[in-house]
Amino acid sequence: MDNANPAPPPKALSARRAGPLKGTAQIPGDKSISQRALILGALAEGETRITGLLESGDVHSTAGALRGLGAELTAEGPGRWRVTGTGVGKWKSPTMELDFGNSGTGSRLVMGAMATTPITAVFTGDASLRSRPMARVVDPLKAFGVTYEGQGAKALMPLTLHGAKDAKAVTVHVATASAQVKSALLLAALNATGASRISRAIRPVPPSPLCPP
Repeated sequence: MDNANPAPPPKALSARRAGPLKGTAQIPGDKSISQRALILGALAEGETRITGLLESGDVHSTAGALRGLGAELTAEGPGRWRVTGTGVGKWKSPTMELDFGNSGTGSRLVMGAMATTPITAVFTGDASLRSRPMARVVDPLKAFGVTYEGQGAKALMPLTLHGAKDAKAVTVHVATASAQVKSALLLAALNATGASRISRAIRPVPPSPLCPP
């Protein structure tokens, strides 16, 4: 420090109450709902318009896979997408692997959505997704007539899925409390003849100290 020019003493700070905050907050869309919206649009006949879609890597990976299955997806602006679907049961076998990046939700739900269409597709993703088990989804789908070849007992990716031909309705109890498994089965049931019945496992809720059992 230069003793000839000492630093000025710090000034005292003062604070006062401010008025209420005002403004508009734009909340990004939900990732899981965004992917479900794209999948349902790709299964529907005609054109679906979506607003508030989350523009994330997982959502874009799912969109790319749906294009490979025959749907048309177009981004028209921030969060605004147009999806032209094929109709339920009218997806086509992709000419290349379906790469879902890091999207476990997208890959597992699309497995269910194509499970009752007689096509074949190879599902893959990044290193993280390829280490995550797919057996918990594809094994329940076997009730519809699905067959698959995965890597090891956990059915890791790359996984080849063969959709069922003339799938019939099923009665399935979901052993794991998983929204992805239940969603995959519900999507598969859309193209199965008859009324499917899907029951779910109930995740136990630990007792609260405020509300003892």
